Amino acid sequence: MVATDSVSVFAEGTFSEQIRELVDYLARGRPEEERPAYVQPFTDILETAEGQPAIEEDEARRKNVFTMVLGEVNGLGDGSEKEIEGFFNLLFAHFITLLPLDSSDAKARLVSLLQTIAGSPDQSIIKYRILSNFFNALPRRSNLRLLVYKTLLELASTHDELELLGLSRGDVEKWASEWDISVEEKSEFLQSVASAYTKSGQPEIAFGYTLSYVRSLPSSSPNAQTAAVDAIVDALRLPLYFDFDAFFRLDAVVAAKDHELFSLLQIFLNDGLPEYKAWEEGHADAFAKYGLERPQLERKVRLLSLATLGFQNIGHHLPYSTIASTLQVEQSDVERWVIDVIRAGLLSGRLSQTSQTLHVTRAGIRAFERPQWELLEKRLLAWKTGLAGVLDVIADARRKGGAEAVASTSTASPAGTEVPVPAPTPAPAPPAAAAA
Repeated sequence: MVATDSVSVFAEGTFSEQIRELVDYLARGRPEEERPAYVQPFTDILETAEGQPAIEEDEARRKNVFTMVLGEVNGLGDGSEKEIEGFFNLLFAHFITLLPLDSSDAKARLVSLLQTIAGSPDQSIIKYRILSNFFNALPRRSNLRLLVYKTLLELASTHDELELLGLSRGDVEKWASEWDISVEEKSEFLQSVASAYTKSGQPEIAFGYTLSYVRSLPSSSPNAQTAAVDAIVDALRLPLYFDFDAFFRLDAVVAAKDHELFSLLQIFLNDGLPEYKAWEEGHADAFAKYGLERPQLERKVRLLSLATLGFQNIGHHLPYSTIASTLQVEQSDVERWVIDVIRAGLLSGRLSQTSQTLHVTRAGIRAFERPQWELLEKRLLAWKTGLAGVLDVIADARRKGGAEAVASTSTASPAGTEVPVPAPTPAPAPPAAAAA
């Protein structure tokens, strides 16, 4: 719903005509007999006394009458959706033109206006359009965009309508980097987006913004360790999250290396079930303390261990017995675990009940460090050797094809003696060409 580029709002008529249009709209909410008295103070300011410059040339008077109009806005007004949207578009155009957007006065007036719009009863859809129009009309670097979007976010979260915003993490991070705001404000904004998705029951999407929030915090921030621990807990809880290597690229997480969950995080990155069981015995109170479930953590460790085993055996047949030993399960349960790891997207392969093996065709890796580079080097050398063998076979076939071509071009003389015909100058043709 909200675009990333600012757009201009154009209005027709003179300044006086536009102000009268705004005032007439506001007057609709009053009894008809009160409307003339309500409009009169605005009319008095708009009229130019003898010796005064026209209001179009008097910035102070324009600002004065506009702030009077702004102070009278106490709701969406009495009009159709089209009229409401038109009123606020015109109001925003003058707001941007007449008020210095980097001033505390503009910020205070905007906060009041946003509260008025968001707090108006009903008509939530038109509110989104009004706020989106204002967001897009503001300069891309304006810090006021933050206030407008936070209002949009709160409105959508309150009414459980986040999907109407059409948010993407790329857009959100780009906006936060563009706006002229402090590091603390940026972090707070990312956290608010994560909280909104958590509230709406979308923990997977929320977690992505949580990582953005933690990434935005310097390791020296007083909130860094708490945020890092919360992110680790969220990652451990999510049943389909397995990319724990990403955590070790976050300054706030690395700074929390003395925390008890950091050692658990390392197990999920590098180790297997024996190491996890040892940690579990030594931190029995951690599960209730952080709301972690033992069966779920154990399942994730098994899946990651199976993926690592698969990565070490890509292109090979893994016996069921080897898988069962690694996962510490019965051999009869191996197929269920393999199906589970394939569904999780960590491995691809073919099961053979006849040979009791898994042929691994693809597998993910938890971390790509020196051992993985060495394994990749061995595979590349093996492929290089294999390709060299194929090239040798092709070259040998071409040589044999050339010899056959020479033999097939021989003819016999009338006296019965063979007269050799010279072979063509170009390189000998392959066997298929010679046969033809």
